[in-house]
Parts: sequence; C-alpha cells; structure tokens
Amino acid sequence: MNQAILHIALVVRDYDEAIAFFCRRLHFTLVEDTCQPEQDKRWVVVAPPGSNGTSILLARASTPEQEAFIGRQSGGRVFLFLQTDDFQRDFDEMRASGIRFVREPREASYGTVAVFEDLYGNLWDLVQLKG
Repeated sequence: MNQAILHIALVVRDYDEAIAFFCRRLHFTLVEDTCQPEQDKRWVVVAPPGSNGTSILLARASTPEQEAFIGRQSGGRVFLFLQTDDFQRDFDEMRASGIRFVREPREASYGTVAVFEDLYGNLWDLVQLKG
C-alpha cells in the first residue's frame, strides 16, 4: 500500500490576500486556482518552490465557526514546517519581505530552526535539517 498526504487545508479569510502572502512573500507557487461557482468557493492550492510533496489548500472560511479558527488551527502550537536547503538565505529573504519571526534562529540536534507567523498568525517552523 502506498499513501501520502496530498493537501493540508489552511483556513483563510480571503483567497486573494492568502495567495498574495504565500506567492509574493514566501515565493510559493500557485498550483491551482479553480472557481467552483456551484459551491461559491475556489479550489486554491499553493506549494513551496521545488516541492513535489504535500501542498496547501487555501480554504476560505464559510461559516462563523470556521472564521473563529483562522490563525488558530493548531491552538497556538507550531502548525506547519517549511524545510529549506539554505536556512540563512531564506531567513534573510523572509525577514526582508516583512515576515515576523516570533522565535529567533537556533541550532537544535536536528538542524537550524526559527518560528515565524503567516499572515493570520499560524506558527510555522523554518527548518534546515542537518546532513
């Protein structure tokens, strides 16, 4: 049996502001943006540059219950992990583009890591693994 996680849904307030953040500030690729008029939504998928694995489905909140979870999908814990092949390059570029880091870079047994917020306040690790 072969299985993989294809997408992770990230609840967002607005498709276009989320696309702008991920594609302009994090340099993600817009993989798909398909209108689904029968459901009054769009199927919007973004992925980090060079990625061929799991991608993020930007899912606009459509109820007040869903809106309450924007930026809080993991209860304040780090939610997503962005792996890089050059930590310093990406850290410097992200800082220059206005990404807010809530924990400065540090060396850990597994590599170099820093924690940043996305546009809604979800926490992410930027990590470069050792070896």
